[in-house]
Amino acid sequence: MQDTMKDVIISIKGVQSLPQGESDSVELVTEGKYSFRDGHGELSYMESELTGMKGTRTSFIFTPEEVVLSREGTLTSRMIFQEGRKNTFLYDTPYGSATMGLDTHRIHSTLGPMGGDMEIDYIVDFDHAVVGRNKFRINVREQKGGAGANA
Repeated sequence: MQDTMKDVIISIKGVQSLPQGESDSVELVTEGKYSFRDGHGELSYMESELTGMKGTRTSFIFTPEEVVLSREGTLTSRMIFQEGRKNTFLYDTPYGSATMGLDTHRIHSTLGPMGGDMEIDYIVDFDHAVVGRNKFRINVREQKGGAGANA
């Protein structure tokens, strides 16, 4: 997607519900890049000390069928979300890598050329034991006052 990346504000809320009934949520608001064309899009941002992944670039690449979350840098991972399908991914930890299962229940997106929202609801398991039910809520909006020559 050549040079059609816009400067955007990305807010991501991650909610993790643990099997014990507790839930934990993290919210991140950051500047990033976004492009969208014909139902396909990409958003990316640099992680910070706040997320514990400073030096890592996180990208969400999405099509009508799937969302791919990839991280490159100090931490490398690739997670593929497909509604109703189970995928595995390698999870890097300071102690080594583990293969985790990813069971995507629902992807709902209103993302379009001007931004919008996406929600991904999924379950993570490790060795067939559920680790937690997670939800990503992502909002993308254009930065105000940006050079909108291509708008």
